[in-house]
Amino acid sequence: MTTPPKGRGTARTKARKRALDLLFAGEARGLSPVAMLDEAIAEGEGPTNPYTAVLVRGVTAEQPRIDEVLSSYSEGWSLERMPAVDRNVLRIGVWELLYAADVPEHVAVSEALALVRDLSTDESPQFVNGVLGAIQRDKAKLTA
Repeated sequence: MTTPPKGRGTARTKARKRALDLLFAGEARGLSPVAMLDEAIAEGEGPTNPYTAVLVRGVTAEQPRIDEVLSSYSEGWSLERMPAVDRNVLRIGVWELLYAADVPEHVAVSEALALVRDLSTDESPQFVNGVLGAIQRDKAKLTA
């Protein structure tokens, strides 16, 4: 899959970016991303794509399990040590791999790579690809 030029892309690509913004901001501020989402919706400033809410609610609901999986697959890197963008992109990617039946596995991985390529460090795409690739490989075991 080719990455769409910045500023463009599919509706779901934009929804992932908005979900990342909410997850990142919630973590940085010590607030619940779901509460921030609900507040934005109540104020009429909620996301235009319902998939943003699906991601934020899904990642938040499954975060203990997602973080457990990430901790076991991110060899040499604790969750706390990862850049916050990478940590939250990985959470979205793992949620899509393990819980989103309507998202092809390769799309979950390539979309996560596109996000870190645009928003994080030069080393991040390789790291994210390695972690998500290993999780994708072991998906049957992880979802059993």
